[in-house]
Amino acid sequence: MQAIIATLGYVLSPDRDSVLMVRRDTRPDDLHYGKYNGLGGKLEPDEDVVSGLRREIHEEAGIDCAAVEMAGTISWPGFGRGGANWFGFLFRVTAWTGTPLSGNDEGSLHWVPVKDVLAGNVPMWESDRHFLPLVFADSPTVFHGVMPFQDGRALSWSYSS
Repeated sequence: MQAIIATLGYVLSPDRDSVLMVRRDTRPDDLHYGKYNGLGGKLEPDEDVVSGLRREIHEEAGIDCAAVEMAGTISWPGFGRGGANWFGFLFRVTAWTGTPLSGNDEGSLHWVPVKDVLAGNVPMWESDRHFLPLVFADSPTVFHGVMPFQDGRALSWSYSS
């Protein structure tokens, strides 16, 4: 399977009660329009995944990652435009420096209570509810999942840790 390799980072507040998220609200043609998401993006050919995550978070939020923890990986076959396959490396950013921007080219940035994210009180991909409890667990373990998509909807979810 060929896939677009990407990073997805969840920047936590110092007390770990909130997470910095982008509300994708600048381009109505955006596949993610109106949804909240973590920060990240496509890996460049000359980057390892942590370097790519650090670059993306600096570009999107104006902050520098001081401590990064691997949360897991997810294969998203059929997720992208035209059924493109994506493979994501998910991280928790537990320490950072700088002052977060208020927004970027993709949308506005917001500190969102983790409890609201987990309760489904934030507009997000419906499928995110399956893996976010693993990302924000009190005693997290690294997980590896697969979530096939068709026509913009997840068909299933499975993972191992």
